[in-house]
Amino acid sequence: MNGSMTVLRILPEIIFTITGVLIMLVDPVMPREANRKPLGWLAVFGALAALVASLYQYSLPDGTAYFGVVQTDAFSVFFHVLISGIILVSALVALDAVHPDTENLGELFALISFGAVGMLLMTSGVELLLVFIGLEISSISTYILAGFRRKTAKSPESAIKYFLLGSFATAFFLYGIALTYGATGTTRITDIATGLATTHDLPIAVVGLAFIIIGLAFKVSAAPFHLWTPDVYEGAPSPIVGLMSTAPKAAAFAVLLRIAYEAFPQLQSHWMPLLWIIAAISMTLGNLGALRQKNVKRMLAYSSIAHAGYLLVAFTVLSADGVAAASFYAVAYAVMNVGIFAVISHAGGYEDRLTLIEDYKGLAYRSPLLGGAMAFFLLSLIGIPFTGGFFGKFYVFASAIHAGMIWLAIIGLINSGIAVFYYLRVLTAAYTKPLDTSPVLNVPRASFPLLLALFLTVSVTLILGIAPDRILKGARNAAETFPILSSQQPPLNATPGAPSMAELSHKP
Repeated sequence: MNGSMTVLRILPEIIFTITGVLIMLVDPVMPREANRKPLGWLAVFGALAALVASLYQYSLPDGTAYFGVVQTDAFSVFFHVLISGIILVSALVALDAVHPDTENLGELFALISFGAVGMLLMTSGVELLLVFIGLEISSISTYILAGFRRKTAKSPESAIKYFLLGSFATAFFLYGIALTYGATGTTRITDIATGLATTHDLPIAVVGLAFIIIGLAFKVSAAPFHLWTPDVYEGAPSPIVGLMSTAPKAAAFAVLLRIAYEAFPQLQSHWMPLLWIIAAISMTLGNLGALRQKNVKRMLAYSSIAHAGYLLVAFTVLSADGVAAASFYAVAYAVMNVGIFAVISHAGGYEDRLTLIEDYKGLAYRSPLLGGAMAFFLLSLIGIPFTGGFFGKFYVFASAIHAGMIWLAIIGLINSGIAVFYYLRVLTAAYTKPLDTSPVLNVPRASFPLLLALFLTVSVTLILGIAPDRILKGARNAAETFPILSSQQPPLNATPGAPSMAELSHKP
């Protein structure tokens, strides 16, 4: 029974591993001229099985496995479900975008599956060395995927930049682990807090934490560690950008939450101001940078930097409300960002024929389905009511105000207003009726994988906007797995009389 329970605690990782291995075994034995899209369907079914396995993990009692380095609890399972869902939709989008004769198609879907293993290990690992291994598995896969279109100049360039800067950030993360071990005598996240209480080398622990934050800030493209993001987004294939802009970031945010609230809760006075500054800079630089962009993918790259800032606002709340708001926002952003890249991927094709905002003029007239989906996701990114983006920002800013972070909430609200301008530029272009002399925008007919991907992303974004209670409950249960947050207390700097997120969402 104990052996079976051990396997169940890493069941999604096992499924993704088997899926990747099967793809790599089947691909070489297929005839050279054979259609390799069935390998993509194998990745889709593997992701679906991993999603079901992740949902099943909710029924397991909290516990650890493999000598205590992997932990299954509401927090890890919440992000398991999120990442498995992102991989499922991303595989569908890739299946729609690639041609049957695309070079090394089997490797594409195998790398997606193997990358998912690393992301899941990051969210369930409670040993920093295992988290580092998961981070490297995820990073190596995304480095290769970023340069997958080897016949273009920009794709290998983006992969090289991503690899070099990513390796630099990984070194910071590893040095942070080493310094943490030197100060506390352990790399187990659940034991670091105990070590901090008795250590005589607290300054070393503070430097180690700073290095860890720098390494993870790069992975989530938070300013000032964001310089790689626009070039990589522009050069990588659109289906891969939709994946790398969501799943690895969700895993990195989960690691940062666990490290901040479970390993270093005593150092809140050190990491909270640092994250406050990073959040403010990310929101501001991201939105101002997006205003100047004419390339759609570069615009969305700067937008992702701003959204990383919005999410980091919730980190500074120092309560279960903040962790729940961050987890909810991670879901909302992931769904709408994967959705909009599904539209861009299909309209522009695997070769990215449509790069500029003006290239999308008349999209809604050529394809009402794609135009409507793009409009819906853009409105959600803006934060229009009845969309997941609205409630995501609402919960983040509400929790910040409740915690007394008034100025940070004001900075976020101002930046949300700035973001309206560049999102509306794309929306206006999509619904601008093309002139008779304008080039005809040829939009391929939507395939079944694309229709399924759009259905899933639109449905979840709408559900998050009109009935967010179930997801919010899961996010709140995830937050309460941290011992310091298990008994919900108002933060020390809470604004008197301000409603909590639980009250705002009508939760007991």
